[in-house]
Amino acid sequence: MSGLCFEYPTMTGKGTLKAGVVITELDHEKGGFNMKDLKASDVMVRPVISGKRNASARDVALQLLTGLYSGMPITDEKGKVVGVVTELDLLRAVQEGKELVKATAEDVMCRDVVTADVDTPVTDVIKTMTEKNIIRLPITKEGILVGVVSRCDILKSLIEPEFVAYM
Repeated sequence: MSGLCFEYPTMTGKGTLKAGVVITELDHEKGGFNMKDLKASDVMVRPVISGKRNASARDVALQLLTGLYSGMPITDEKGKVVGVVTELDLLRAVQEGKELVKATAEDVMCRDVVTADVDTPVTDVIKTMTEKNIIRLPITKEGILVGVVSRCDILKSLIEPEFVAYM
């Protein structure tokens, strides 16, 4: 393998850590790493921050700005995803004359939410994201939000770095 890899002890002996997934020597013998083997849980980011329905749209906007992401899942009291608020939803609300300080997440969120389970293959996550033009996909376990996968997260998991910084 080219790029940066790290030797990592595994149950079956020595392995290599790549994209957060341990690839054992046995995997190398079989022809190496295969994207079809990755699941949503392998590439998702957690912990994930979600908003509650009654959060002000202004507070959601501030969280997006400080968190450097473009959308936030909205959850109910049990952690079930009930909506998503994106930068675009906030801009539409402003365009419609809503005051973000008075509007709630529920007022501006998209209710037609697509999620994926932690065991969903990454190939299916990619298909869902491309077919529905989704940037960030909430990931659930037994219906409860546990992470989020962005397009960038998937790309990071697939590309080995070819550059090294020397200090």
